[in-house]
Amino acid sequence: MSTDSRGAEPLYTPENYNPEESLGRLISDVSGRLLAAFDEEMTGMGITGAQWVILMRIANGCGSTAAELCRFSRYDTGSMTRMLDRLEEKGLIHRARSDRDRRVMRLELTEAGRDLYPLMPPVAIKVLNEHLRGFTRAELDQLKGFLNRMRTNSEELELAKAPAGPAHRSMHPGAAL
Repeated sequence: MSTDSRGAEPLYTPENYNPEESLGRLISDVSGRLLAAFDEEMTGMGITGAQWVILMRIANGCGSTAAELCRFSRYDTGSMTRMLDRLEEKGLIHRARSDRDRRVMRLELTEAGRDLYPLMPPVAIKVLNEHLRGFTRAELDQLKGFLNRMRTNSEELELAKAPAGPAHRSMHPGAAL
């Protein structure tokens, strides 16, 4: 059996791989269910779970441009533009030209967006606690550790595949998110 670059044997092989039980499938299923639960909880607030994520990123300063949000969310630019248009139509965000680079449109919460923001974290707390029923604090910490390790592996793979050069580095900030 072959080993990976770190000398470890692969965890998945043709003999033990079952698409229905693969980690990718399980993560995708849980992610979809979490987003659906957010959608259900957010209906009274007039936004979707996907919009919730984008608003939280803007509010927390983790996505102040459409390009930053695209990198984080893996949405294409057209989808992100439509999402931001909907949030702007709802009066929750506005776009403003950057003082440093007039080509860049900064994203900011409006007063209505800032009013909605304090109502949003309790939704996350409720949804996550419902989905983590039966877990201990130690199990949650262990799960988060495993997922963070997978994310780090993924980021390392992306960087290894990326062409060298300053233009690419500015587009892919690595583990900043």
